[in-house]
Amino acid sequence: MKLLYFGWLRQKIGKAEETLDVPAHVTEVGQLLDWLESLGPNYATALKERRAVKVAGQSGLCPAPPIRSKPADEVALFPPVTGG
Repeated sequence: MKLLYFGWLRQKIGKAEETLDVPAHVTEVGQLLDWLESLGPNYATALKERRAVKVAGQSGLCPAPPIRSKPADEVALFPPVTGG
């Protein structure tokens, strides 16, 4: 799965994107965030405030539904944004 990080998530994790072999049991947003937190202190710090992390998959924002339909999916993690 290709993961894209934006805003302060990118700064705290230390990279803009990466491709990871996400375990097969990780199929929902919460599971993905739990698994990412286990990858190290940078991830744990970045994902500490779950309510401030937005996740988007192939079909748009993902509040809790499945995040992937095939292994090559792309998922973006970003802080809340405002526009004008």
